[in-house]
Amino acid sequence: MGFAYRWRHMSGDEKSPISAAQAREIFAPWKAVPAVVLAVSGGPDSVALLWLAARWRRGLKRGPRLIAVTVDHGLRPEAAREARDVKRLAKTLEIEHRTLRWRGAKPKTGMPAAAREARYALLAGAARACGATHVATAHTRDDQAETLLMRLLRGSGIAGLGAMTEETAREGVLLARPLLDISKARLIATLDAAGIGFADDPTNRDPAFTRPRLRAVMPALAEEGADARTLARLAARIARANAAVEVLADGAERYLTAVDRNASLGGYDARAFAGLPEEIRLRLLRRAIGRHGHEGPAELGKVEALLAALDHAMSDGQARLKQTLAGAAISLSKGRILVQPAPPRRSRKR
Repeated sequence: MGFAYRWRHMSGDEKSPISAAQAREIFAPWKAVPAVVLAVSGGPDSVALLWLAARWRRGLKRGPRLIAVTVDHGLRPEAAREARDVKRLAKTLEIEHRTLRWRGAKPKTGMPAAAREARYALLAGAARACGATHVATAHTRDDQAETLLMRLLRGSGIAGLGAMTEETAREGVLLARPLLDISKARLIATLDAAGIGFADDPTNRDPAFTRPRLRAVMPALAEEGADARTLARLAARIARANAAVEVLADGAERYLTAVDRNASLGGYDARAFAGLPEEIRLRLLRRAIGRHGHEGPAELGKVEALLAALDHAMSDGQARLKQTLAGAAISLSKGRILVQPAPPRRSRKR
């Protein structure tokens, strides 16, 4: 049970408040789950998530336990006050609330990514502690459009250009984004109609970070037809194509096993592997490296370089190759491509 990623347009003006009926539609997949952690920072999106979820829960005779969690990263002096404001609002809505703090040294570079990882780790820990199956975040259609643009600029493959999904397994819980097809403007209109205030985080406008810079150019893109709705629809279509390619990759793995008399030796028959489409071969290599490597996911660009090296070795008649990538050892020998765990790296002596 969960949110299946799909493009679905919620009826209503883009700046009209979300109705009780629409809230029931948004949160319907949660009706039978035991508990849900709501990630509430105090900004308009997450406060709207809290308000709408509480309104939905009140209309049920039985439903999940809701726990609002605010993460104070310790990066802004206003954060502690904002957490207290969320706590007061949660109390009026009869929702449990907890504030968690990101303690310890903070990195000097890559702060947004580090803060995001710390936040998800704390939220997942809170969910496991209270028996929640889901952690809900308030990502909106606007966030989805920005994510697509960020990944496009970084040269992501189609898996990355599918952007965010409505539900993702992470750290033993399901990370849910129930507002992913709703605009920020509608969430603000919902709070205005209910007379509920929210915090304004100035880092959301800080041009030192990528998202605010992209946010600043969105109006110009919208004038050319690339508004948030169009970009989110594009992400959904790419995600749909990616899911289809994943099914083809599953079939290709079964095919390689079926036609390979030496499948028990592991790896792939090089000739059969070479006959597959390039995108499928890239995915099979990345899967194998993920299974056998011990240094995290392999970067797509590096897998592309590895595949090019394999193709060159086979076409050049070398028929031999050895490389390591992401903690996996990849070799081509005697007509077979093998992917195995690589020996641990030796630490350099000082």
